[in-house]
Amino acid sequence: MAVTPDAPRLYLARDLAEVEACRLAGGNACVYTHRAPDKDSDNEDSAALIPCGSGAGVLAIADGLGGLPAGNQASEQAVRQLSTSVTASCGNSTALREAILDGIEQGNTRIMGLGLGAATTIAVVEIDARAVRSYHVGDSMILVTGQRGKIKYQTISHSPVAYAVEAGLVHTDDAIYHEDRHLISNMIGSGDMRVEIGPRVHLAPRDTVVVASDGLFDNLQVQEIVEIVRSGSLPAAAAELAAKCRARMLEFSEDRPHKPDDLSFILYRPDPN
Repeated sequence: MAVTPDAPRLYLARDLAEVEACRLAGGNACVYTHRAPDKDSDNEDSAALIPCGSGAGVLAIADGLGGLPAGNQASEQAVRQLSTSVTASCGNSTALREAILDGIEQGNTRIMGLGLGAATTIAVVEIDARAVRSYHVGDSMILVTGQRGKIKYQTISHSPVAYAVEAGLVHTDDAIYHEDRHLISNMIGSGDMRVEIGPRVHLAPRDTVVVASDGLFDNLQVQEIVEIVRSGSLPAAAAELAAKCRARMLEFSEDRPHKPDDLSFILYRPDPN
């Protein structure tokens, strides 16, 4: 049986051998994080499960930008500052939104203060009383899907390709193959950093929330992800996502996505009643 953490679970430069599950915010959460196959350097993704009372909590994924120095330090700072800010606000649900924003801004200040040119994305989900709200910077993504596969909410990545898809200039199925899909226009570690806040989405009993780095969304189409997570047990869905992503990363094929990268994701599903 999954345990209920009484303190934040931070996954920093970790390589999990298998999915970890726990109780969180009146539901179940599964987390997985691992460096890219055959990568010698550290995993530059960080993840966090932050409890905040029996019915509230925060999920977070940060993806240190490859090609820039100290990506793992950047994602770690972002997650640590978020966790510290959220934990200090627990017990006051009206302050949770402010705590998340403060934590992201504090992370931005810390990363810029490193003076290394480091940067990271972040995707955060606030859970409170069977409703969720998203906060994101960059191209780590969040989606909410129902048991029948209906996408109830999906963030738009801060990237030229994602904006082109939204404008109808690039087809959704083609975006995953676009040569510029790695470019982003917003990041933590920049004086121009901005946080996009999503709407409050009420969860039905079998809805599933996905929070993930681009290692997931660059190797599986959104509909593939939805089909895997929409039903069945959450740990089994998480294990299947991890296995399919790794298979895609290890073997190039012209007719399916392939992008070796660090992979981190969190799945969350509320209790049935």
